[in-house]
Amino acid sequence: MITRRSLLGGLAAASASGIALTGRANGAPAPAAASRGPVRSAASMPLHLVNNSGAYANSSVWVYIVGNDGTQQVHVTPEGELKPVAVADNGSDGFTDYAVPLAASGTTTLQLPQMSGRIYTALGGKLKFKAVEDGNGKAALAYPAGWVAGDPNYDVLHDCAEFTYNAGGMYCNTTMVDMFSVPLALQLTGAEQQTTGTLKDGARARIFADIKAAEGFDRLVIDDKRVIAPGHGLDSGLFAGDHLAPAIDEAWSAYAAKDLSVTTNAGTFTGRVRDGKLVFTVPRGLKGQGGAPTRTITFDKPSTRDVLFCDGTLAAPNDGTLGPVAAVLGAALNRATLASQAHQPTTDPAAFYQQKLANHYAKAMHAATRDGKAYGFAFDDVAGFASYIEDTAPKEITLTLTPF
Repeated sequence: MITRRSLLGGLAAASASGIALTGRANGAPAPAAASRGPVRSAASMPLHLVNNSGAYANSSVWVYIVGNDGTQQVHVTPEGELKPVAVADNGSDGFTDYAVPLAASGTTTLQLPQMSGRIYTALGGKLKFKAVEDGNGKAALAYPAGWVAGDPNYDVLHDCAEFTYNAGGMYCNTTMVDMFSVPLALQLTGAEQQTTGTLKDGARARIFADIKAAEGFDRLVIDDKRVIAPGHGLDSGLFAGDHLAPAIDEAWSAYAAKDLSVTTNAGTFTGRVRDGKLVFTVPRGLKGQGGAPTRTITFDKPSTRDVLFCDGTLAAPNDGTLGPVAAVLGAALNRATLASQAHQPTTDPAAFYQQKLANHYAKAMHAATRDGKAYGFAFDDVAGFASYIEDTAPKEITLTLTPF
């Protein structure tokens, strides 16, 4: 399975504010997917864009399909053509115009080429994507950073979905990892029909209200525009940098006296805190990156920022060993189950977010969706709670702006 943590390979352009593009989507787009069977996806497939927002007419909605084709950063034209990003595309205002307008009424359909990227929706005004040169002199895009007050897109209501479409199939998700603003749903039709991201009736307002009411999270609500994720709030001074510290301390103290077991596809890892570090014994026979047996993996105590961004001491390399354990630890700390559940991952959602010190931003996202799935933080795919779907024989995909 391709998770969001390996979904958007190559999308490494910095945002206009200098902040790297979204947390954990930094791996290659899992080329192994193509080896699942003889089925190979078509070179393109229909993408349907549906505006059921009830708040904006089609004439006030624009879509942007941007990403990477494996060799360069690209965008999709209104005609469904895949074009490379070029610095020369910047207009007199200093920004590109890669907008795909919606049809005057009804559904808008275009062909989606194979690529990894994002489908941005902008309501009430266009987004400003600036073409720049990256560190290697190649053209790249500065992406919107709606959590940064100085970003040129801060005043535009916008959101995005993410996808990788390659010879192995379509892998896609709705995401709230950075922020939530526009209710979006994805429907993928292929070997089966799947939908994810659909909110309950009135849930957009409920998200704003729930986060406003959660102690320490209230300043993450930016008027009626968006709610920004607590990690970005921390960086902006809107969320306390030590908010989760007591919960992290509690977990570290708990496992100084007893074992913690973490089960991944590689087996069960047994951990205990020693000299302030959480040290796991690796299952017998498991080998490290160099091919030699690995005896232990170690985690320093994470900070609140590490937990919220699922990074730092909880960074998850695609190594089959440390990475999956880091993901389970990060999910347990966000969901506030680590100290109380000595066998991880916890799979019962009724146990999630029950403590005062939890990621209540993510809690609000999950409570709002019809299927209980959301990407409230980057390790939300642990135990299958992410708003993620895939199909190895995709035929068409629909992105719907659902009612506000």
